[in-house]
Order: sequence, then structure tokens, then C-alpha cells
Amino acid sequence: MTRYFEVVDRDGTARLGELRLDEPRTTPALVGDVLEDYGSLWSDERDAPTEGDASKVTVLPHRAAPPGTPSEVVDEKQPSPSERDFPTAAVVSAEKPEPSGHDVYVLTGVRGGSSRDIVDAVKRARGTLEPDSALFLPASATPRNVATLAYLGFDVFDEDHAVVSGKGGTYMTRELEVGTEELGELPCACNVCAGASPDELGRDEIARHNVNALRAELANVRDRIRNGRLRDYVEGQMRASRWQVEAVRLLDGTEYTERRAPVARRTDTATNSAESLDRAEIRRFARRVVERYRAPRGDTAVLLPCSAGKPYSQSRSHSDFRDAISRRAHEVVVTSPLGVVPRGLENVYPAAHYDTPVTGRWTPTEVEFVGGVLADYLRENTYDRIVAHVEEQGYGDVVEQAVGETGVDVERTVPDGAHPTDDESLDALREALDGEEGVTRSDEKRAYVRATADYQFGRGAGDILNDAYVEGRLPRLRLVRESDDEHLATLTPGYGTLAVSVEGARELGASHVEIDDFSPEGSVLAPGVVDADDGIRVGDDVLFEGPSAVGVGRARMHDDEMRRSSRGVAVSVRHSSDR
Repeated sequence: MTRYFEVVDRDGTARLGELRLDEPRTTPALVGDVLEDYGSLWSDERDAPTEGDASKVTVLPHRAAPPGTPSEVVDEKQPSPSERDFPTAAVVSAEKPEPSGHDVYVLTGVRGGSSRDIVDAVKRARGTLEPDSALFLPASATPRNVATLAYLGFDVFDEDHAVVSGKGGTYMTRELEVGTEELGELPCACNVCAGASPDELGRDEIARHNVNALRAELANVRDRIRNGRLRDYVEGQMRASRWQVEAVRLLDGTEYTERRAPVARRTDTATNSAESLDRAEIRRFARRVVERYRAPRGDTAVLLPCSAGKPYSQSRSHSDFRDAISRRAHEVVVTSPLGVVPRGLENVYPAAHYDTPVTGRWTPTEVEFVGGVLADYLRENTYDRIVAHVEEQGYGDVVEQAVGETGVDVERTVPDGAHPTDDESLDALREALDGEEGVTRSDEKRAYVRATADYQFGRGAGDILNDAYVEGRLPRLRLVRESDDEHLATLTPGYGTLAVSVEGARELGASHVEIDDFSPEGSVLAPGVVDADDGIRVGDDVLFEGPSAVGVGRARMHDDEMRRSSRGVAVSVRHSSDR
């Protein structure tokens, strides 16, 4: 059980924590100055201390294992579990990290230059060690790589690599690692560099600058985590190093990142690089649309381009599209990087919360991904007619790929060389839909709620509308049970998801968290969680129940973290009542 470290916030795989020393330290942070190492067991046996300093982290006697150490040697004596009343760290092997109830784990045996080794090591450690312990990667952090290391899941670092590099004459910034002889002037205004020229810095000064730059970059990283924007930053920052690009690409698409990715973020997502296509939130949205969404009507679909403004319906172009369509067809927006966004999901995160470059030029990777998603969507949702109201370049390529994969027939309403918002294009769209029967505004609102329920809780959850009615105006809608006017859920405009009541959670099939015998106020803490359903992600609406209370709230941890953590908030309570 960890006692002196707690995760206080999360940004996907990265965490903001507090190392509770006499002078608390917010992580990710440098801790080299507060480590007290009790030495190696390789040279001689030594007893673990029974008393410690609350202002430091005591590193217990250890057998640090360099890369390539045989497994039979690694299996020898490791720090044993122990209850202590001072902060402790255990040195563990990256090959076989064993949880032992300590606040910090020092990971050894990682080849620092190998992106695959680092990714495998952090995945293994996070899946094995206590979720509410800090992970320390020694002698590795630099101003250029520490944002990526924090993104991978490491919490604490030391200054060793920055200092040794400085002593060797390497000058470091978040973009550079060069000798000062390569600099015409110093790109830094820290207390070492201010007013100095490159040839005036000695090796000791360069080392001190490197540490200053590392501290400044960690402050930047912490703010990015607080704002939910670390991934945006890392996608730009990682270009400075090949291994960082490799590390992020190796991590993307894994269960490790998907489990830790929130269902919604506090800020919009900047999707400005090829790696954006592989973000867990992007892939999750595309997968859920295909696997969970059901088109509200099966006769005619209109494929539309996206817009810079979000949600799409508030943009000028989509106002023109909607006026021409007049609810006579089902609207499906084709977009990179999300794939397809049915109109009923345009307010759901991240459909209304992403910003991407708009040039009209699509890369082959974008065409392949979005075309594949569109093809899968058309296989799951059969239409009598499909009208493609998109320009030829980019969007047309996506439609062509989907047509090639599925064999469906597509009618086009944008003349060659024209834009979808041109008068002739809009007239062609109106003409194509002549004779189609429109739906009512009430049916449209019900379709929004049904789509959101299926997307959020699983295909079939929207069948709750068979016995319920919808009231209010978009995007603020309420779902009410017909038989007794019981409030079931509210469509929240911020993330476009349903905030459920206890009855709504039961009927919609929300994930379940079993709690101990207590009545929570404000939050359910991790020690009070008895069990949690698989599949819970940060931000999910969950139903919690125990012998004394039942309620609903928003998950602050993923499923495994809830089950294994001994500290931190598991669920933020929205409503709770005693039994």
C-alpha cells in the first residue's frame, strides 16, 4: 500500500501526482535531490533501514540490474514488502517488476536508446506495480525527451543524464542537443545563459543550464497535463528525436493507451499530424460508430464534407446543407481523422471538439483510414440510396475507396469542379431528394438521444426510447420514462453524452462499481471500491452500489485502477442516496 504518493489528475497515459514529503513535490518532477540511497546488495548484504527522513525518499538496499542481466540473476533477492512510516523506493527489474507496497519504483535494466525497450518496460511496470505508485526512470531525462517520457507513463526523474551530458560539453534545450561551438548565440535566458555567449560557458555552466532547461520543461509538461493537452504537445515535440517518434507509434493502438484514454477531455483536440489518426480517442470513436451506431432510417443517406466550425450544424456550410436536405435523408459527415460522424453524434466528444488543418488535400493514409471506416459503416447500415454531396478531390477519393470495398451505388450531386456550397450543387441536392419523406423535429430529437445512448452504453441501449419520451431543445434534452415521468438522463451539451440518473443507469446498462459499506459524499475513494466492471474508462457515467448507498457519478479512474488502487478518487459523485 502506497502512503506518500497519490495520483491527483490524469491525461491519458500521463499522470499528475503528489509526492508527499515534508515539502510536497508535484510530479512529473526531478527527485534526484531528495533521494537517499541505502546501497547495492551486489557487493555485500545490508539491512533495510527501520527509520527514515520524511523529507526524502529512501531507496532501499537493492540489486539494480543493467540491461542484458540473465533472468536467473534478476530473480535473486529483491526488496521485500514492508510497512514503513517514511517514503520508500524499491529498485525493480524492468523484466520482472514485482509490487511490494512502496511509494516509488526505480526501473532498471532498460536500454535508454531503445524505444521498444522503454515502451515494453513501462507497459509491463504499469500493468504489474500498484497503480498509485510513482515510476522512476533513472539517468534518462533530458529537456528534449522528458515530455515523451511523461506521456509514456513515467512520473519522476533525476538530473544525471543532463548533468553528465553538460560535463561532456553537450548543451540541451527542448529542441537541441549540441556542442556550444555549433551555436551562434544562446537560445536561453536562464540565470546561467542570460547575457553570456556560447564560448563563455564552461562545462559546469553547461551542466547547470541543462538542469535549468529540464526543470523548465517539466513545469511545461505539468501544465500540459493539467490542461489535458500533453498529447498535442508531444506530437510536435517528438519530431526532435527519432526514438520518440518510434516510442509514441509503438504505444499507439495498444490496450495500454486505450484503457487510459478518457471518454472526453476538458479541451479541444488538435489533430495536426499523421500520428493523430492513431490516438486512442480517435480510434475509439471510429470503432464505436461502426460497432454501436444504428442509422435511424434506412432509405436515403447523404454523405457530407466536414466543416471548420464545430458542431458542424452551426457552420454556414452545414446550415446550407440542412436547408437543402430538410430532414428528408439521414446526414453522415465524412471527416479526417474521425472517419464518419452521423448527424446524431455531432455533439459527442471528439466530434465537436477537434481542430484539424483544412487544405483540401488528403494524404494517402487519411484516404485509406477514412475510406475504410466509411466502408465498414455502410456494411453495418444498409441504405436504399446513397447520395454523395462532396467535392471530387479528397472526399471523392474516400467515397471511391468505400465504393470499391462495398460495391454500393452512389449518386453524386456536386458537378465537376464545383464546391458543395455552390448554388448549382445545392440545387442538385434538393432535386435528388425530391419525393423523399421528411421526419419531424420530434423524431430528430429522439434520433439524437438514441444515437448517443447506443454510442455511450452499447448497441441496443437506445431501445429505452420505446418506453420513454424526450423533452427540451437541442443540445439540451431530457429523457423521461413514460409510465411514471421518472427522469432517466440528460443530454449534456459540453461533451454531448448522457448524464444518467440511478434509474437511467440501470435501464441503459451503465457500468457498475461495487462499493463498501459507507455513504459517499462528493466522491468514492479507491479504498472504498470492492469491484468494478471491465471496460470502465475515465469520464464514463457509472452506477455505484453498496450495502448502505446507491448512486451515479463520473469515473475518475479506469477499471483496473479502481480495483487495485489504495489512494485517489475513483468516482466523482453526482447523486447518492442511502439505502
